[in-house]
Amino acid sequence: MEEMTAGNHCTVTVFFLAGLSEKSELQLPLFVLFIGIYLFTVGGNLGMIIVIGLSSNLHTPMYYFLSSLSFIDFCQSTVVTPKMLVSFLTEKNLISYTQCLSQLYFAIIFGTAECYTLAVMAYDRYVAICNLLLYNAIMSYQICCSLISGVYMYSLLCASVNTGFMFRIQFCKLDVINHYFCDLLPLLKLTCSNTYINEMLILFFGTVNICVPMLTVITSYIFIIVSILRIRSTEGRSKAFSTCSSHMSAVAIFYGSVAFMYLQPSSVSSMDQGKVSSVFYTTVVPMLNPLIYSLRNKDVSVALKKMLERKEFM
Repeated sequence: MEEMTAGNHCTVTVFFLAGLSEKSELQLPLFVLFIGIYLFTVGGNLGMIIVIGLSSNLHTPMYYFLSSLSFIDFCQSTVVTPKMLVSFLTEKNLISYTQCLSQLYFAIIFGTAECYTLAVMAYDRYVAICNLLLYNAIMSYQICCSLISGVYMYSLLCASVNTGFMFRIQFCKLDVINHYFCDLLPLLKLTCSNTYINEMLILFFGTVNICVPMLTVITSYIFIIVSILRIRSTEGRSKAFSTCSSHMSAVAIFYGSVAFMYLQPSSVSSMDQGKVSSVFYTTVVPMLNPLIYSLRNKDVSVALKKMLERKEFM
């Protein structure tokens, strides 16, 4: 990294990513573990997109949102994991200033998109269970497209504002990012300029992007549970609960890890703790989502079996 230049400005050309662990004996086992997770994530999410795309009985709003979630998970994992894998194999994992801010930009886009896609999926389940007769009218193709477009447009805005304000910051002296990817909080620890605006933006967007989707999810599920309890048949109840349980599992893991990372005061939060919670929402959740939705969803399992049977007869 270049030091102070004319006009007391710092020109950063390269950072070092500290990685997940500095213990040399853990590097190879961690590399094997995370390359396994990454391959499973890529295979699982692309597989989910293909199964939904090729199975006409899955061309419904619920699976449209699920394929969008799989795309987000695939992208989120691809933005973060390959660079993390490099840190297990090299002593100094270099990342240029431009690459670093690009990684940050896309990580924010897909992280934010996941928050709101999970909320949209909860709203979809609410309409399906509480307003079944109006479901096709409320969740029309145009409405579904508008909801997903809105998620991506807002995610782009959120990433552009946060990353845009990172360009006004000067970095000096310390050039080691105590993380395995370029994230907002670890980067702010390396600055030699006032970061008040950046911290306020993180707090504002962090609060909005966790609280608004979570309130949507919680409100939707309160109505869903009340509606399910009114169902007289045990079979009907268990079917309704099984439809929602996989989504609730995914929501709990994702929002829990994101809230732990971004809603702690900076004096309390430790970067090492932050790394662990980041692993959940950047690598573990994208791997678990296709597993949760395929294993706990009969429609996906049936569609997958049909596709495999079709291949056998060909």
